[in-house]
Amino acid sequence: MTASPVSHRCLEFFSGSGLVRLGLEPEFETVWANDICPKKQAVYRANFPNGQFNPGGIQQVCGRELPEAGLAWASFPCQDLSLAGNLTGIRQGTRSGLFWEWMRVLDEIEPTGKRPSLLVAENVVGFVVAHNGRHFRRAYEALRERGYRVGGLVIDARLFLPQSRPRAFIVAVNENVNVDGLTQPGPTAPFHTDGLIRTVQTLNESEWLWWSLPTPSDRCLRFADIVERRVDCDSADKTRELRGMLSPINCKKLKLAIEMGKFLAGTGYRRTRPDENGDPVQRLELRFDGVAGCLRTPEGGSSRQVVMIIDHGRVRTRLMTVRECARLMGAPDTFKIPGSYNDGYRAMGDGVAVPVTRWLTRHLLEPLAARIRNALGEEVGIKNERPSAA
Repeated sequence: MTASPVSHRCLEFFSGSGLVRLGLEPEFETVWANDICPKKQAVYRANFPNGQFNPGGIQQVCGRELPEAGLAWASFPCQDLSLAGNLTGIRQGTRSGLFWEWMRVLDEIEPTGKRPSLLVAENVVGFVVAHNGRHFRRAYEALRERGYRVGGLVIDARLFLPQSRPRAFIVAVNENVNVDGLTQPGPTAPFHTDGLIRTVQTLNESEWLWWSLPTPSDRCLRFADIVERRVDCDSADKTRELRGMLSPINCKKLKLAIEMGKFLAGTGYRRTRPDENGDPVQRLELRFDGVAGCLRTPEGGSSRQVVMIIDHGRVRTRLMTVRECARLMGAPDTFKIPGSYNDGYRAMGDGVAVPVTRWLTRHLLEPLAARIRNALGEEVGIKNERPSAA
């Protein structure tokens, strides 16, 4: 009987509801995780009751007290890097500035000789492109100063799932680790976007790593495939109200969808747009391309995605369910989501799509971790073979 492979160990900072952990397993075992949000903590603990979860903010984390691990993952807050936000960046004192608390924790681990050799920092694409890449450059320089070689990727969940959700990943590895076969000479689509390439050009850095990932096969799942069929819909009056918010272009989209005469499911967000007189008016913008819009957090009515169902000519509307949100993130239906509707929507809207982490783990993180483990094993063997001093 073949023995199952031994998992690498992982520290998970800003762990959210545990979707990253789903994507890392079984190659990586999370031996420590933390998050400050009580609602996300509840989701994490419901699904990983035996995990070593530490509630509270990263400001209270002491690196010297953390267990040894080869990988440290940080999905640090995105509020100040989102292109829909204020773009104040990773300055000290901002939510996204908690990146520097992560650096502090890693610095506290370093004197123990157990600082992780492999790091992942994940955030929205604004992390890469905001202010012409200024914030990204600061993060890059901080990692280089700590002895890591660095590369970046932008991965859109729509490669795997019916959700448009691009996210940026910095993958950093100790500079003495062999990366042959895991990098390529230059950028290629889809994981090296134009925005990432422009920012890398401003680094003027020959040590930048263009990580190499295979492109997944064409996604076959459409949004209509994951829709819950037995869910209460809006009243006829509410549906008429939503249809009345459609612009002429979106009215045409709906008309074409109805004329297809089959079951379809589209999604829409409410946005404020200027009317023909230039006055602001709320519009419902639809898409029937089989892909949902990017899930968001539940603050504000416009963050809630509307589902428009067309069943052989009949039009119905409702909000997207929490289970549909979870399916759009690649979580199995067995994944527990306790709490209110908004709690579940937040837990999913702030997460990393499971197949994205899975793809990154399988094709880059696990191979790197295996090389790190092998190199450490060789070092230990060399030390043990050295004769003691006479």
